[in-house]
Amino acid sequence: MMYHFIKLRKESHIAYLTLARAEKRNAFTPTTVNEVAHAVQEINSDDDIKVVLLEAEGPVFCAGMDLKTFRDESLDVRNNAITYQNISLGEVFSQLHKPSVAILNGDVVAGGFLYVLGCTYVFAKPEVRFRLPELDLGIFPFQVMASLLKVMPEKKVLQLCLNTDYFSVDEAINLGIVDGLLDAEKIEALLNRFGKANTNVLKAGFESVRNLPDLPTNEQYSYLKQVLERLR
Repeated sequence: MMYHFIKLRKESHIAYLTLARAEKRNAFTPTTVNEVAHAVQEINSDDDIKVVLLEAEGPVFCAGMDLKTFRDESLDVRNNAITYQNISLGEVFSQLHKPSVAILNGDVVAGGFLYVLGCTYVFAKPEVRFRLPELDLGIFPFQVMASLLKVMPEKKVLQLCLNTDYFSVDEAINLGIVDGLLDAEKIEALLNRFGKANTNVLKAGFESVRNLPDLPTNEQYSYLKQVLERLR
C-alpha cells in the first residue's frame, strides 16, 4: 500500500509506522488520519505482527492538526486507494489491539498528543518539548483532553489544557505522558519481548481493558471470566 503522509513496513514481528510529512512538521490532515486508520487495520489483521513502533521523520514529531485542510478538505491530498471515514485520531488508536511504542525525537504539539497518548509505551529524547497551545488560538484541546483523562486526574488535565507554555520531558514523565528517556537497548528488549505473544490473547487483553469502564462493577469479573474461558 502506498501512503501519502505515513510509511508502514514490517520486520519480523514488528510493524514500523512512521509519520512522513516532515516538511509540514508532520501536521496531520484528514488523509493522514485515514491512512493511519488503514494502517491500524492492516496491523490488526496480520497475526505475524505483535508490536508497533511509532516514529516520525524530521525534527518535529508532530505539530498537531493541519487546520487549513480540516477547514477546507480541497486543500488536502486524498488517497484514492483507501476508504475515507469521519474519524478522530484518538479513536483510530483506540482500535489498535496490539502493544505500541512511540519514539519521540522531536517536539509534540497540540493534536500530536493523540499519537503519543494512543501508544502503550512512550520514550523521548531529553530535549523534546510538549505544548498545548489551543487556548491561545481561541479553542480548546478537546480530543487531547479525552486521551489525557486516561493517564492523569481531571484536575491535572485541566491545568495542562490551560497552560499554553512548552513543558519538558521530565514533566511529561511526572504526568504519565512519557514512560522514560530513549534507551536503544531497553527499547529493543521491549520490542523483542512480544515476539512469541499470541495475537488472540493480545487482542482480548486490549479489548477487555477498554470495555471494562463501560461495565457496572458487579459485572466486570463475570465479563473477564467469559473472556478467559473463550481463550481457553
